[in-house]
Parts: sequence; structure tokens; C-alpha cells
Amino acid sequence: MTLDFGGHLRNWRGKRRMSQLQLALMADVSARHIAFLETGRAKPSQPMVMRLGEALEVPRAERNLMLDAAGFRAAYASRPLDGEAMQPIRKAITHMIEGHSPYPAFVFDRHWAVIDANAGGRTLLAGFGLEAGDSFIDFLLVPGKGPELVANWGEVAAHLAARLRLESAHLGGDRVLDRAAEGLTRAAEQGHDNAASALPPVLSVEFRFGGQVYPMFSTITQFGTAEDIALADLKIEMFYPSDERSEALFRSMDAR
Repeated sequence: MTLDFGGHLRNWRGKRRMSQLQLALMADVSARHIAFLETGRAKPSQPMVMRLGEALEVPRAERNLMLDAAGFRAAYASRPLDGEAMQPIRKAITHMIEGHSPYPAFVFDRHWAVIDANAGGRTLLAGFGLEAGDSFIDFLLVPGKGPELVANWGEVAAHLAARLRLESAHLGGDRVLDRAAEGLTRAAEQGHDNAASALPPVLSVEFRFGGQVYPMFSTITQFGTAEDIALADLKIEMFYPSDERSEALFRSMDAR
């Protein structure tokens, strides 16, 4: 069903669980004006659509739909990463992941498909039988694959499920992420140890390689001021060793 602008506004306000008054305060307009926009008694200007989309944290692709429903042209493009306009971005990404060597670094899209990796990351991918374009989530959801590769799979699956739910909620709902979160939740319930214990500073992913276990943790970076649809969804994940054995593994991979 095609929504008018008021329908889009009500929909996203509901997703964000905001009252008309709360949205009005966030967007610096009157609650009465919000009500008039939702019922069609008032028509928004282009800056007003943009302001409300920002206040509601509407993903850029959906903001284009709101603009279209209000009678305005789309404001956000989705450019290929190898396009001319994206060259400074591509250079920055390459600088980040290559500068992270000898530790692995990956670039993922919205659904955690691999877009790029540095040398250490490509070595890990090859060990998993993966390459650019493959979905890391789909790979981990193969029955038995998670426990085979990750010693603390129950903990990791629970953490990933929670993260994917948050990502889906931010996007207003995403079937791919929701389905993956459900699968990971089932995996976590089967393998998670709920015994109370002191939590570490950060959850390590304990990868299995050659009969040994190598714990590592990661950071995830995203572009905070991205206005491009595809760029806003990019995630750069960089892994670090949690112990000396993992450090030695990364160093040996770099030497090879």
C-alpha cells in the first residue's frame, strides 16, 4: 500500500515510540503542526520533511520515500563504492583496513556481506572458504558451523542476535536481519552457559584454527556523517588479539 506523507510520518513515529509532543520537541515545531501533517491538513516543506526524518532517525532510503510522498525529489543517492564521487571514501577505507595489519579487518554491507578485507582478513576468509560478496551471517547460520568455528559459540551467538535486532530496529525492520537474529537466538539457547560469573572487559570471539583456540575481539566503525544510502550501511570491523597466542597467529599470517 502506498502511503501519503502523513502515513509515513505516523508509521515512523510509531516505530520510534514517540508521541506527537515528543517529536515536536525533537524537531522544534508545534505538536499541533505534527498532528496537521499526519492528518493531511498541512503540507510539509522540503526542509520540514528533512528535519522530521532526522529527528526520527529515518534511514536515508526511506527519507527519499517521505520526500516523494510530499511531492519533492529524492535527496539521497546510493553510489557504487568504486565510483568517482566515492574515491575519497574508498581511500579512507583502504587506509583504515590496511593500516590495521597484521590484524584482520573487514568491510561489510547492511546484511553483513563481505565487501572488502585487508590481507589478514582475506587469509581468515580463505580459511573459512569465504570470499568477497559472501554473507558472514549466512555462513554462521549453517547448521553446526558456529560451534565448529567458535569455541564460545553460545555467548557469541547471543551477542550477535542482540546486535542484529538493534540494527533491524534502527532500520524500521529488516527481514534479513530479523531472520538471522532468530536463528542466532536459537543457537544461543542451545549452547549458552548461563552460569553467573564476572564479565570480562569485552567479549572475545574464540576462533578455532588447526586444533587450537585463538581469542580475539573487535571494534566496528561506521561513517558518522554519511549522506549516501549505501555508505550509511557500511561497517568496518577490525579484530585484535586477546592473548599472546592470537598475537603470534596474526604475526605469522602477516609473515606469510
